[in-house]
Amino acid sequence: MTRGTMKIVIPMAGWGTRMRPHTWSKPKPLVSVAGKTSLEHLLDMFNTLPDPENSEFVFIVGPYLGELQIPAFIKENYSGLKAHYVVQNEMKGQSHALWLARDHLQGPMIMCFSDTLMETDFSFLANEEADAVAWVMPVEDPRRFGVAEVGTNGWVKRFIEKPQSLDNNLVVVGCYYFRDSARLLAAIEEQMERGVMLKNEYFLTDAISIMIEGGAKIRTQKIGTWLDTGTIDATLDTNKILLEKIGSKVGMFEGSNVEIVEPVAIHESAKISNARIGPFASIGANCRIVNAQISESIVEADCEIQDAALTRSLIGRQAKVRGRGDGHVMQLNIGDTSSVSL
Repeated sequence: MTRGTMKIVIPMAGWGTRMRPHTWSKPKPLVSVAGKTSLEHLLDMFNTLPDPENSEFVFIVGPYLGELQIPAFIKENYSGLKAHYVVQNEMKGQSHALWLARDHLQGPMIMCFSDTLMETDFSFLANEEADAVAWVMPVEDPRRFGVAEVGTNGWVKRFIEKPQSLDNNLVVVGCYYFRDSARLLAAIEEQMERGVMLKNEYFLTDAISIMIEGGAKIRTQKIGTWLDTGTIDATLDTNKILLEKIGSKVGMFEGSNVEIVEPVAIHESAKISNARIGPFASIGANCRIVNAQISESIVEADCEIQDAALTRSLIGRQAKVRGRGDGHVMQLNIGDTSSVSL
């Protein structure tokens, strides 16, 4: 039986280099997808906790952007959330991030990477007997991921990073439950004492392997949907999948001569005229779109799009795009406050 306050730890201190140019001006979890930031989608996942009111979040943020923007975002949008913030100034890995947060960790905890969106129901944790649970999903080609090797008794034997064979396809998706965070912290301390690192980083799977060496019983929890927001392409794919799943969310925006091809997400404060929006387009707050076609794209808040046809594009906040007005379809990836004229 889970006892005590559940701590949900979300490491998000990385530089987000695969999401440039958007992460020059904001942390990766604040990039929009399907009408909300990926952080909001992530927090929605935890609504199924056995006792969501008895939970606290620990956000491990990066210096500068994360340190400033994440607390401000949580305060504005989740004022009732019990939250702590820990700054990771050196990118020394997942275990290092959790070690920095050790003063906030007692009792049961969940650790979930900030770019892992998945479909699961956490309510089973109320009666979980295992020392730890790793969420996994079978994939066709596991070689670029980490996999869990499960013994005949059903317990995890070890984790393998980037396996060479296709025999084991149970990919670890980046979410773990620990019945006693103190036991994990002891394993991390041993990991750091031993110097168990890969590419100068302390990986969490190595700490969990040390727990297994000490007799911990760890099992897997399979899921069927795992979405990634770690790259531009993955974010656009996730935008498409989420819109397909949750359906259109269209506010009563100000518009004239607008064709909507569902599913789409359009904020009620948008102003749109002479445009075709969709399918799979997300239009943020206060956008102004004139003489445009937008499909399979994310247009963040306060953008101006004029005389342009966009597909598979990610347009940052307050960006301006002026096309040629000839229907030529473009694929753009531009950051916040950028301006493009073609």
